[in-house]
Amino acid sequence: MAEKTQDYGSHRRYVPSFHFFVLPVLLINIGIEGARLYRYQTIYHVWIVVVAIALFIFAFAARGMAARAQDRVIRLEERQRLTTLMPPESRDKIKDLTPAQLVALRFASDEEAPDLAERTLTGEFKSPEDIKKAVKNWRADVHRV
Repeated sequence: MAEKTQDYGSHRRYVPSFHFFVLPVLLINIGIEGARLYRYQTIYHVWIVVVAIALFIFAFAARGMAARAQDRVIRLEERQRLTTLMPPESRDKIKDLTPAQLVALRFASDEEAPDLAERTLTGEFKSPEDIKKAVKNWRADVHRV
């Protein structure tokens, strides 16, 4: 199966079942239960609204935890990749890259990753978004959580 074409404008990951079903259903549930609480002001209905809000927050937390775990793996992969790609005299500086910078560098091709890493270390890029925007030969990440 061919890799999907990806660039800065299309690299965000949307999971239709999560973004377009689970989140809207949980948000609508909060609204419905809030309306019931307005109509029937009981401790039980207060509790149902609290549970509805907790479920909504849980959905974001679960996705966030999965993304953080994946970021840890990406950091390890990028450190290892940069160790093989960068000149020996620059390898010691890899440890100075922040986790967010390493995650952003994953989109750079092997040819441009060492230069982008060096430019990142010199402070040329102010944010991970700047690093992503500087990538010319985009390496797709289609397995993102």
